[in-house]
Amino acid sequence: MSIRHHVNDELLLAYAAGNLAESWSLAVATHLSLCPVCREREARFAAIGGVALEDIGGIAMSDNALADCLARLDGIVPDPPPALRDPTAAAVLPSPLRDYVGGDLDAVRWAMVGGGVQQRILPVGKVGQARLLRIKAGVAVPEHGHRGLELTLVLAGSFSDGEAEFRRGDIQMADEEVQHIPIAGYGEPCICLGVTDAPLVFRALLPRIVQRFAKI
Repeated sequence: MSIRHHVNDELLLAYAAGNLAESWSLAVATHLSLCPVCREREARFAAIGGVALEDIGGIAMSDNALADCLARLDGIVPDPPPALRDPTAAAVLPSPLRDYVGGDLDAVRWAMVGGGVQQRILPVGKVGQARLLRIKAGVAVPEHGHRGLELTLVLAGSFSDGEAEFRRGDIQMADEEVQHIPIAGYGEPCICLGVTDAPLVFRALLPRIVQRFAKI
């Protein structure tokens, strides 16, 4: 698998620093699980942050800080070890997403959006929205723009957007300047993770009507 479209430095730095909302963190973590190049970049950013913390002067602690910490640890019941997974299993959904869905692709409860598109909205808190999308092969998503940032991470199949093609592991970043019509590749459905921080801006009337019910 050759990934050609990666997370930019700004978003990856924010992820390494722990400054992203859950929805954005999910998208970046899922991309990192598929992309060794970005995993190496994120590790470098995290290492830089660690060095910066070492250069910060110490902060005085109370005399009983250690005892208080140990007392709190005594009351914590550790989680049971995770069930072992078959390392040879060809999962479509990477681990970060399986934790939200409760399994692989066969555990997803799809809801029909219309026009060959299905979705599953994921529980990621109040900041941003995250959804799994299943787009029938050859189907075009209605033309739309953005009020904020949209991340689209391909998990299976592919889609094209102008001259660019996105396959498994590729992530597309679209902002207010982007107006586009993504088209799913032929041969198999395109399964992707979409994250937005504001509703999309559709030009046509029918998509705008569907948008109210689909929360897109």
